[in-house]
Amino acid sequence: MRTDSNLSAILSVLAVLAGGALAQPANAQEYAATEPQVTYTAVTELATGTPLDTFAYGESPFQFAELWLPREATPESPVPVVAFVHGGCWLSSYDSKHTHALATALTQEGYAVWSIEYRRTGETGGGWPYSMLDIQAGLKALQSAAPGELDLSKVALAGHSAGGHLALLAAQETELDLRAVIGLAAITDMTAYGAGESGCEQAAAAFMGGKPDELPVEYMVASPSQHEAVDNTVLLYSDADSIVPVAQADALPKARKLIVPEAGHFDFVHPGTRAFAEFVRLLDEVLNDK
Repeated sequence: MRTDSNLSAILSVLAVLAGGALAQPANAQEYAATEPQVTYTAVTELATGTPLDTFAYGESPFQFAELWLPREATPESPVPVVAFVHGGCWLSSYDSKHTHALATALTQEGYAVWSIEYRRTGETGGGWPYSMLDIQAGLKALQSAAPGELDLSKVALAGHSAGGHLALLAAQETELDLRAVIGLAAITDMTAYGAGESGCEQAAAAFMGGKPDELPVEYMVASPSQHEAVDNTVLLYSDADSIVPVAQADALPKARKLIVPEAGHFDFVHPGTRAFAEFVRLLDEVLNDK
């Protein structure tokens, strides 16, 4: 795992060894088109590439970002960046590995990925508000340590599910000039969500340290719906998501909303689905003006 002081130097050495082009992991994977409603297991079983490197932004072993680069990225031709926050109900049981296929596929589309791991419920320092502060620190690290292969004038911040919740909040404070903030089945109204009884809804209460009626002020602060959406906030949801209902989209009225019919919750992080294709289309629109 690299630190701020040596990341750029190591990347430069790699570039020299590659004859001027940054050496890349083997990310060439085929992701066949698949029917909607894929399972979490189906996502984790996908073949993936590997990140080029990891960067520590804090003292905890869970405070790091994974750097993924497309093969064509060079200092002379830097590429747009997707800063990504994975979901998993804020729980320590789910880490960034289940989004490695997403990161692999995005590099194939020509995007660098800065995938932020963070402390989650069940880990020392995890929970509200520290998980969100970790995302802010991870974004600051991108700004300070980005190698020349990344075009920081073209950055989109995206997150899935609980990661979408954290991304929407972290966007309020970052100094990055974001082209867009994208929530994939993002949780926007923590008060409504934390009052539910499903597994992820109960995990929301564990993340917050109590139910909404016990911590009304904390839930208000932790809800993106209670804050002004930053410019070019876009929300992608499905009307068939059994984990995050499409009603969560309505809690952020000033955001642009796109509905992917019939998609399941994990379709958004599976490169073979229509939902993922919509995500890539949106990135092309906001980062490459397509």
